[in-house]
Amino acid sequence: MTMNLTLQDATFKQLRDFVYEKSGIFIPDTKKYLLENRLVKRIQEKNLSSFEDYLYLIVYGNNSGELARLFDAVTTNETYFFREPQQLDVFINDIAPRVLAEKKTNDINVWSAASSTGEEPYNIVMLLREKAPSVRMQVMGSDISESVIESARKASYSSYSVRNVPPAYMSKYFKANGQNFDLDSSVRNAVTFKNMNLIDAAKMKTVRNMDIIFVRNVLIYFDDKAKQKVVSFLYDALRPGGYLFVGSSESLHNVTRAFKPIVINKVVVYQRG
Repeated sequence: MTMNLTLQDATFKQLRDFVYEKSGIFIPDTKKYLLENRLVKRIQEKNLSSFEDYLYLIVYGNNSGELARLFDAVTTNETYFFREPQQLDVFINDIAPRVLAEKKTNDINVWSAASSTGEEPYNIVMLLREKAPSVRMQVMGSDISESVIESARKASYSSYSVRNVPPAYMSKYFKANGQNFDLDSSVRNAVTFKNMNLIDAAKMKTVRNMDIIFVRNVLIYFDDKAKQKVVSFLYDALRPGGYLFVGSSESLHNVTRAFKPIVINKVVVYQRG
C-alpha cells in the first residue's frame, strides 16, 4: 500500500510544541522536512495512515518507547572518538590535573551529558587511564534516548566512529569483530549510563558534586529559555569550582553569567563560581 504522507504545517507545529515541552529541543521551521523524512518510515512501521495519527499516538498513547523514537528522529546522535581533540587535550593535560590539585585527592568525577552512543565517556576513560593511571575515576554517561544508551553499553563501533583513534589506543583498547570494533571490557565497565532528560528537574537533581561535565554539541538543540534551564541544572550538578565543556562552536556568553570562562590554548572552559 502506498501512502501519500505529507506533514501539514499545523501538525508540524503541534509535533514541534510537543517535542519542546517534553525535551526542551526546539525544531525550527527550516527543519520541518527533516522531521518529515525521518518519521515517514516510523509511521509506516506502526501501520498508521498519517502524521496526524502519529501525533495522536505520542500525545495520548502513553508510550514512552515511542517518545524515545521521536527524540531519536529529531537529534542527530552523530559522534565519534577523539572528536574536537583540542578540548580533550585541555581536559587531560590542564583541567584534570587542576581538579586533582584543588581537591587534594586522587578521585575525579566526570559526566558526559548527552553521551549518545558512548564514544565521549569511553574516550574520557581511555585518556585518564593513559595519562593518570593511578586516578580513581567515576565516569557517567547520560542520554535522553534509551536506544542509544543500549548501543553505548554494547560498545561495538563502526570504522567511522574509530577513524580518529590514534594507533596506540586502537591496538590497546579495540578488537576487530567483523565490520565493527569492540571496545575493551575494562573501559566499557568503567562507565555508568543513565537515561536522562536534561530539562527534567527531578532527574537532574540526582547528579551532584561533579568535577567536570561535558555537554558538547547539545545546547544547539535548545532555544534560549531551555538553554538557561539546562545550564542552571548543570551548574547545580557541579561542585563549586567545577568545570564545564561545551562544543567548540557553542558559547554560554548570552546564556548565563554564573560561570567564569577560562581560555587555555584557544579552548574555552567554563568554571563554576
